[in-house]
Amino acid sequence: MVNSVKPLCPLSVSFVSLSQATYVLLALAWVFVPVYISSGIVTMPEYLGRRFGGERIRTYLAVLSLLLSVFTKISTDLYSGALFVQVCLGWNLYLSTVLMLVVTALYTIAGGLAAVIYTDTLQTFIMIVGAIILTITAFNKIGGYSNLERVYSMAVPSKIIPNSTCHLPRQDAMHLFRDAVTGDLPWPGMTLGLTILATWYWCTDQVIVQRSLSAKNMSHVKGASLLAAYLKMLPFIFIILPGMISRALYPGVCINTHTFQFKKKRCLLSAGIILF
Repeated sequence: MVNSVKPLCPLSVSFVSLSQATYVLLALAWVFVPVYISSGIVTMPEYLGRRFGGERIRTYLAVLSLLLSVFTKISTDLYSGALFVQVCLGWNLYLSTVLMLVVTALYTIAGGLAAVIYTDTLQTFIMIVGAIILTITAFNKIGGYSNLERVYSMAVPSKIIPNSTCHLPRQDAMHLFRDAVTGDLPWPGMTLGLTILATWYWCTDQVIVQRSLSAKNMSHVKGASLLAAYLKMLPFIFIILPGMISRALYPGVCINTHTFQFKKKRCLLSAGIILF
């Protein structure tokens, strides 16, 4: 029996950044932040406590936000960072994790939110410059976007998963919108359904909102939100397309994931995945 599981469709993944994140960030600056500032709050749990009264809902949101931050953000950030250090420098994975925790704790405790914002800004410039270099190099290798479409459609890996089709390039790989009925990522769900999730993340998550609440005035809030909205358009060009080019140029390349604490090899690039 043939497994008909479809591979990842690269361009449709960028739809989240191109749609939800952009206009939801504008809603943050023009709708949500004025309400937060007029309420005189500094945290999201504090806002719920003032809005609905009582301490239970405030405590509940504080604990929930802390757990979500640890298990969905901090843990993955630490692992990916430590993995990068291990691959580049050959350091022990756990040692790299501890060092990252210590360095982050030192500059956060010493400098507070200002140090975190300055660090984020510096990292943003470094990532953008690196992404630009990567994208230019990748397109020079592949010979332009039109050639990418042709080569990507023929990028079948040498090692495949038996009785499956997930290693085959999708016919709609170059389409941003999936079919509304039969698509695995239907555009109505991506447009309307994910807006609810995007609103929670960009407009009510403490890690995101505290940056806006620390601004000097509303002009800075709106300007920063506009800049962030423009930056959210970049992953399509600087992450998704280079990842597709890597699949097109090296369809048979396998990564020995035993180095990454796994027990067997998997052809990561066969699914069009690129690790950053």
